[in-house]
Amino acid sequence: MTQLRKGSFLKRAKDISISSALAITILSSGIGMIGCGSNEDEEAYSYEETNYSKGIRSHIKEVKPGEFKITDEESVDADKSVAIVTYLDGHTDSLSTAAAKALIDDEIRNNQSSVGHHSGLSTMLLYGGMGYMLGRSSNNAYMNNYRGNGSAARGFYSDPNVYNKSQSAVQQANASRTTRTVTSRPKGGRNGFFGRSAGRSGG
Repeated sequence: MTQLRKGSFLKRAKDISISSALAITILSSGIGMIGCGSNEDEEAYSYEETNYSKGIRSHIKEVKPGEFKITDEESVDADKSVAIVTYLDGHTDSLSTAAAKALIDDEIRNNQSSVGHHSGLSTMLLYGGMGYMLGRSSNNAYMNNYRGNGSAARGFYSDPNVYNKSQSAVQQANASRTTRTVTSRPKGGRNGFFGRSAGRSGG
């Protein structure tokens, strides 16, 4: 067994005490930093989630080759939102909100200068109640830049009564809006139309 002189023993004990104190200090700082980071993360991922329990069902009819009119719009449960399109040959298509958005986006991407200046299907979807409600989601707020003023939509309805009914349906959908603050890390797809949407945007 190696013997230590009294002075050496005291020096080694002192070194151990200093090392222990330093380790405790570092660990304490680390714990404090982790706690702080968690709080910052929680604040960073707080967001406003908006939902609509009501949506729009649009009825669109082809009146001439490539030209359409909105013939009816009504308020429905959000999960029943759809655009029912009737073509000249008699067949119909049912477009979900996702399909409607895809057609609108394609028009904006490929024919930006003509958006809203023709009577094609994408214009009916954009200027109708479905396009209005799509624009309420922050992810789709860019659509409002192409809708122009509200009165422009009148010309895309089959008659004034249909337009007035549409406005009532949109008001019912807007009245169903609820908002809550979520403080957890957001998941993909929280911004959307009819069911999972984000903070309100202009439109």
